[in-house]
Amino acid sequence: MATLAPTTRLSNGVHIPVIGLGTWQAAPGEVQRAVAHAIDVGYRHIDCAAYYRNEAEVGAAIRRKVDDGVVRREELFVTSKLWGTDHRPDRVLAACATSLRNFGLDYLDLYLVHSPMALKVGQEGSDVEVEGATAFDDVDFLETWRSVELCAERGLARSVGVSNFNSRQLDRVLEDGAVPPVVNQVECHAHLNQKRLTAFCADRGVLVTAYSPLASPARPWAAPADPLPLRDPRVAAVAARHGRTPAQVLLRYLIQLGTVPIPKSVSASRIRENFRIFDFQLSAADVAALDGLDCDGRLFVFPE
Repeated sequence: MATLAPTTRLSNGVHIPVIGLGTWQAAPGEVQRAVAHAIDVGYRHIDCAAYYRNEAEVGAAIRRKVDDGVVRREELFVTSKLWGTDHRPDRVLAACATSLRNFGLDYLDLYLVHSPMALKVGQEGSDVEVEGATAFDDVDFLETWRSVELCAERGLARSVGVSNFNSRQLDRVLEDGAVPPVVNQVECHAHLNQKRLTAFCADRGVLVTAYSPLASPARPWAAPADPLPLRDPRVAAVAARHGRTPAQVLLRYLIQLGTVPIPKSVSASRIRENFRIFDFQLSAADVAALDGLDCDGRLFVFPE
């Protein structure tokens, strides 16, 4: 039997594994194999989104592993996200139901508002662009949130939350919403460790999940000379002291900061490597050394 990751308790009592598998940019054919392998390794937390356009493949892998008796559905924690073209209140429930059909599942464990920004919708549900730029819609995210709450009330999602929200935006939801978000998923890695936002969220009972926890080296706009925590000598030094890889040290660091990282990989060896981080602990000196990498190195910029 595979060794499983520890879990942490969300503010609504639901437990979430403290590491997940990200699925952004996983090519067709790759993501199904990656999810299946991750479940065999011991991952029980799979992070997805409608925008990634691979929910059906992820769902196929999950259903296969359930049918094979490797895992029970209730042992898995499956996340998806509402894209900006579905922010209008009359589109939210339908969008969540579409994701469930794509997965072939009866419920999601977590449904997130992918970002605070609503986008205008064109033909076949795609984003609208004006002169090469994405066209934003004038929907207040509080209107969207009230419909996302219905996803939880109607049993489509066990928990609901947000993604890419800053502290002011999150406070608006907490103050005006009926159901508090349990998660805020944001970019978080050693070059942008989000310690202030994580503390802000923790004070309000909101868990931070960390996307791009290795600083997304395969992002489409990456340049060869861009700084990368995986190549930093300070990370290498910590890794050498523990007999670990830089990736394992960086993921362990984020867990010890109180976040839940969701590294993406389709490589069987890296999926396994990324999961083997629960049998060692970084010292206070290690954490301080890694804190020194923070340089507000944001890779994904969202308008407020």
